[in-house]
Amino acid sequence: MRIDVVTIFPDYLKVLDLSLVGRAADRGTLDLHVHDLRDHAHDRHRTVDDTPLGGGAGMVMKPDVWGEALDDVLAVDAPAERRQVLIIPTPSGEVFTQRTAEDLAGADSLVLACGRYEGIDTRVPEHYASRGIEVRELSIGDYVLNGGEAAAVVMIEAIARLLPGVLGNPESLVEESHGAAGLLEYPVYTRPTRWRDLEVDPVLLSGDHARIARTRRDQAIARTVSRRPDMIANLDAAHLDREDRAMLATMGWAVPVGAGRPVPVRIRAATDSDAEALADLAARTFPDACEHVIAPEFIAKHVTTNLVPGLFRTWAADDRVDLVVAELLAPLPSSQASSGTEPIGASAGPDLVGYAAVLREEPDAAGELPRGIDPRPACVQSRHGQVVGELSKVYIDSSMRGSGLTPALMSTVMQQAAGHGVNLFWLGTHVTNKRAQKAYKRAGFRQAGTRTYNVGGQDAHDVVMIRRTGEGL
Repeated sequence: MRIDVVTIFPDYLKVLDLSLVGRAADRGTLDLHVHDLRDHAHDRHRTVDDTPLGGGAGMVMKPDVWGEALDDVLAVDAPAERRQVLIIPTPSGEVFTQRTAEDLAGADSLVLACGRYEGIDTRVPEHYASRGIEVRELSIGDYVLNGGEAAAVVMIEAIARLLPGVLGNPESLVEESHGAAGLLEYPVYTRPTRWRDLEVDPVLLSGDHARIARTRRDQAIARTVSRRPDMIANLDAAHLDREDRAMLATMGWAVPVGAGRPVPVRIRAATDSDAEALADLAARTFPDACEHVIAPEFIAKHVTTNLVPGLFRTWAADDRVDLVVAELLAPLPSSQASSGTEPIGASAGPDLVGYAAVLREEPDAAGELPRGIDPRPACVQSRHGQVVGELSKVYIDSSMRGSGLTPALMSTVMQQAAGHGVNLFWLGTHVTNKRAQKAYKRAGFRQAGTRTYNVGGQDAHDVVMIRRTGEGL
């Protein structure tokens, strides 16, 4: 690639000689030329600027001087298949990003016109665009510099390092910040492994390359969520695996069914004001667990008898119940909302798309257990001193299946319950619900037996699964 830079301060660009760009130029990998704009000013003072027409502060760079300079370096009659780009650094241009750098790295030649003062006469880019030259006015950020030279150096560094043979190790490009993954780079470390009482993650020393890759990916996601949520909002969902989605969900982002990008969500403790919305959510999610094996009339009876606003108000007020919800913070398009219901995000109440509850097996002062807790199956054997909790509910709206919310809800509610003393969890899920069983196994549960469970008057057969603290999550 050939790069030409036109400037009134040619020495400014000498900084490139100190970098990999300079080495690439010495090797011939890159053909770099710097030109003095004043060589094309023919008056005694080598004038390159004049006052702005219409008045105003500052000075504007003259089009006749720029035209002569650019005519010398631009190949206006170049073959159509040869791509040359005139780049004008300016704070009023489109934002220069890694994607821009990748695109420009595919050009045959670049000419960077470094303006000063109030900029270059607007007719200059207009003229060359009309002559068939590709013109890009680019900004490296929302701030103003004294001139385009610093921005030109930034752009040349970003573009040149993508060219074959410029970097010593091409693999350095694979996982860096702003790469194709759309994430910031994960934290990096070197020896010594302990420095000033700070230690690196032991996973990095384990030699387990799969675990290292997963840890780094999670760290990259966490760093991007914290520093650049705008990048998270633009992630391509097609490139996110199950672990990515689960990590994102724990940090407030989920990918709805059919959506190309994550949307913001919040997992929080339920309150009394969530009762109505929770009952609505329960009514549309409970059938997912057993609709193919329990008759609809029995499901409907169970929902209207048990999953009512009063139950959720009681749970929200009972300190023996850990109840958390997933709340959508931006409306979903109606095409992604649950079929047959009002589009999520259209109601006046909280837009709940998931909930989970753990009920502790502890009697109150009157000797009563929490409302709605199921009798513990005989196959769930507790050890001395263990506090037992039933993972009573983990449901998400059908629009959010595969979004990562299920493991995020489970992790949140079980951590809360463990903080309240629960060290043995159990749950029941229908024997035919293989999707749920796989999700619970990934969360560290194992099968302990079976039970018979009554749903609206019809018996259902459940798999019973348990997990002790320290296992799984």
